[in-house]
Amino acid sequence: MDQSLFLCGAAGEGIQTIGEVVARAFLAHGYPVFATSEFESRIRGGHSSTRLRIAETPTNAPRPDADLLLALNPAALDHYLPALRDGGTVISPDERDDKIDSLALPFAAIAEEHGGSKRYANAVAAGALAAAVGLPFARIGEILSTTFAPRGQEVVEANVAAAQAGYDLALERLGHRAPTPLPSREDRHVFTSAHDVIPLAAAAAGCRFIAAYPMSPSTGIITAFSRHTDLGVFAEQAEDEIAAINMSIGASAAGARAMTATSGGGFALMTEALSLAGMTETPIVVLIAQRPGPATGLPTRTAQEDLLFAVRAGHGEFPRLVLAPSDPQDAAVKTVRAFDLADRFQIPVILLTDQYLADSFFSLPEVEIPEAPVRSYLADPTEIHDYARYALTDDGISPRLALGQSQHLVCIDSDEHTEAGHITEDLATVRPAMVAKRMQKERRLRAVVEPPQRSNLEGAAIALVGWGSTSNAIDEAARRLRKSGRAVGTIHFTELWPLPEIDLPRDAEIYVIEGNASGQFAGLLEQAAGTTIAGRIGRSDGVPIDAEFILEALR
Repeated sequence: MDQSLFLCGAAGEGIQTIGEVVARAFLAHGYPVFATSEFESRIRGGHSSTRLRIAETPTNAPRPDADLLLALNPAALDHYLPALRDGGTVISPDERDDKIDSLALPFAAIAEEHGGSKRYANAVAAGALAAAVGLPFARIGEILSTTFAPRGQEVVEANVAAAQAGYDLALERLGHRAPTPLPSREDRHVFTSAHDVIPLAAAAAGCRFIAAYPMSPSTGIITAFSRHTDLGVFAEQAEDEIAAINMSIGASAAGARAMTATSGGGFALMTEALSLAGMTETPIVVLIAQRPGPATGLPTRTAQEDLLFAVRAGHGEFPRLVLAPSDPQDAAVKTVRAFDLADRFQIPVILLTDQYLADSFFSLPEVEIPEAPVRSYLADPTEIHDYARYALTDDGISPRLALGQSQHLVCIDSDEHTEAGHITEDLATVRPAMVAKRMQKERRLRAVVEPPQRSNLEGAAIALVGWGSTSNAIDEAARRLRKSGRAVGTIHFTELWPLPEIDLPRDAEIYVIEGNASGQFAGLLEQAAGTTIAGRIGRSDGVPIDAEFILEALR
């Protein structure tokens, strides 16, 4: 089984509520669900969709076509109808003249008759959808009861009654076309997004401070910290992104593990302070949730357009680490790693996510937050006599003391400085030594960067290469190609800068797949590996990369 369901309507019509109810009903029935949302940058109106993919085993990748299309209004149906595959089914309030398998149900009228109010139309739609895909009504009723219990028994009963009416009427009108009921399974899955996991992992990694200014699609990060005060992280909504990163740098200088979160436009404002962190050697984690640009671009769509920006941002030369998780579990691992390596090397670490990772929900067997004890890399002030914040060392990493935490004077300077932290114009010895010190850290950092994940490369004629959130779509495309008899392997990067040692297969055609138009990672790869990429498969329309997009590009 591999069912793709599109639930579509206007912003404000409750599409996400229907999607969540149906998704959780499938999960309770033992089936993994992948859910992703598409919405325009508006509060009301426009076209929005929640897309569910239900399969026997977790796929956790989008499909561009729909087996079933549920539309809450005629405009949404017209907009999304081209995505309906041949033989697919439409559920909508109105009859259609198109030569399609259509099930017309007046959601609002049914809701008013059986639930007592038109506002229960979404419950009617959820019930009808369950009937059309063979999901027993008991699952829908159970999830509705749990979801609306905080609003009182009357609201629960009205939702369940409306959903039951939608379910029964859909079965009646489907007649012999009604699907065989899906058997219940014992499988259970964690259903979560990367941005749900990152705050938990950050807190586990010892983060104690975040300052941020709201910017889609990163806003959920600081919102989670603000809502869940039990995580023990002080959350400050700053007046702008400049203030946010400077507050976080200050908190880090005082000894707290700190982060900020933004998107491309906000990071543009942060770049001067990023360079400040590089010069003062102050650890900080910066999350950039990518969306299409330039300028405001498409605020609610997805992209991988900020890779080179993250790698090169900030004036001058200083080391930084760039990580790009592929799914919620990887996000947990990379977040913990980001805080540890930021502290260890006294550098800024950038976590690259995107709108797709922020708003998609994955089914995973479990999500484990790494439980390794948080290691402090601060020096012991009792073992230091004459303290020099920027003491020259073999590995470029100086003993770091927090501001105001001991009797030692800690001098931090944004100008070029001596070992003691005082401004210098010594161009003959001090400046070259400090540049060499910072670059030495980058060389050491390169040695700990993890290599990419490699699969099925032995004897491969084609190697599909990707980074960050494209992992599952690339894996699905490769499986489908191997099933057709092609020898295809994959290489996937989640630690992007400094680039790890790269050993690309010499006998395979290399295709790099990424969510941008210019092939940003492909360019880095060609330069670092000294090889020519056979093809660059880029997507820049704001839509997530899926397996069919990759296969069509290869054709």
